[in-house]
Amino acid sequence: MSTMAMRLEAEIPALRRYAFALLRDHNRADDLVQDCLERAISRWYLRRTDGDLRAWLFTIMRNLHISAGRQSQRRGPHHELDTVTLPGSPAEQDHGIAVRDILEALDRLSDDQKSLLLLVGVEDLSYEQAAAVIGVPVGTVMSRLSRARQKFRSILDNKTPVTLRRVK
Repeated sequence: MSTMAMRLEAEIPALRRYAFALLRDHNRADDLVQDCLERAISRWYLRRTDGDLRAWLFTIMRNLHISAGRQSQRRGPHHELDTVTLPGSPAEQDHGIAVRDILEALDRLSDDQKSLLLLVGVEDLSYEQAAAVIGVPVGTVMSRLSRARQKFRSILDNKTPVTLRRVK
């Protein structure tokens, strides 16, 4: 196995996590990872040899995601027809509700805020790496991340509990 293949293979789990966090669909996330790796391999000669490989890959993925978002806006929404809920699964309502609340709060953030939270919070990139991925100065990353965390906390804190009503 070549050095390039070994280095790229080591980054696949992080790429998959980031792609899934962006898309919340395993199939589309896998497609995005594949597109990202294809682009990285085809442009391997363009990367800076002294640069951070992970930041370069996340930059490619972010740009592909933004491009796909622009294309989908022109096409309209995509709906899966074959989504089926399987009976007999164990009860995980509390965990599911918490996850849903977090994902809904993430969806209410702007794309830049969501991207920064995922890169720094989930993928554990440094501020410098995140700045390289997004293409802004480190100070801008720090201020945007602070505002993103503040807004995220505010959204989660102001979440009104669901009230049940009696049906006869």
